[in-house]
Amino acid sequence: MPKKNIVFVTGNIKKLEEVIQMFKTFYTGDTPFNLSNKHIDLPEHQGDQDFICKKKAQAAFEIIKGPCIVEDTSLCFNAFGGLPGPYVKWFLEKIHPLGLYRMLNGFEDKTAVAVCTVAYVNEQGEINIFRGETDGTIVEPTAIETFGWDSCFQPNGYSVTFAEMTKEEKNKISHRKKAMSQLKEFLDQHVVNL
Repeated sequence: MPKKNIVFVTGNIKKLEEVIQMFKTFYTGDTPFNLSNKHIDLPEHQGDQDFICKKKAQAAFEIIKGPCIVEDTSLCFNAFGGLPGPYVKWFLEKIHPLGLYRMLNGFEDKTAVAVCTVAYVNEQGEINIFRGETDGTIVEPTAIETFGWDSCFQPNGYSVTFAEMTKEEKNKISHRKKAMSQLKEFLDQHVVNL
C-alpha cells in the first residue's frame, strides 16, 4: 500500500529542518507517510492563534488540494498581555531579537511564552488544530544566531537560549516539538493505519 503524501506548507528552511528531524525521531527513522514541503505565500490574517492558523490552513488546502500541514508561531510577552503574539514575525523583521529584548526595558516581568499552533487538513478539508507551549524569559540576544527569535528566548530551567542549544536539545523541549507530538499522535490514529 503506497504511503500517504502530506505537504508541510512553509518557506522557512529552518522550520522544515526541525520538523523533518522531529518526525524522524518520532518514528525512529522512516515516517509512515511522505512528508514534503511547498513554499506558498499565504495571507496574513489578524486574530488569535487558532483563527490565524485555521485561515492559513484553509488557504493552503485550496492550493494543495490534499492533506497538508501549516504552522504559526507566536512569542507572547506576559508584561504585554500576550503581545506581540502571532505578530512577532513583523516585529522581528523590523527590530530583530535585540529590539524584542529592548521592548521589555522598563518592565520587571521579562517572562514569555513561545507558542506553536499547527493545523492539519485532511483530504476532505477538515482542519484539526494542535498547540505546544514553552515558558521562558526574554534575555539579551546571544551572539549566536540560528533563526527567528531563538537568540533572545531562554526556556525555563535552562541557562542558555534556544540558539545556544543543539538542534537535538531544542527539539526535545520546544513549543514546535510539543505541537508536532500532538500532531503525530493524531496522524497515528487517523492517517497512518488507514
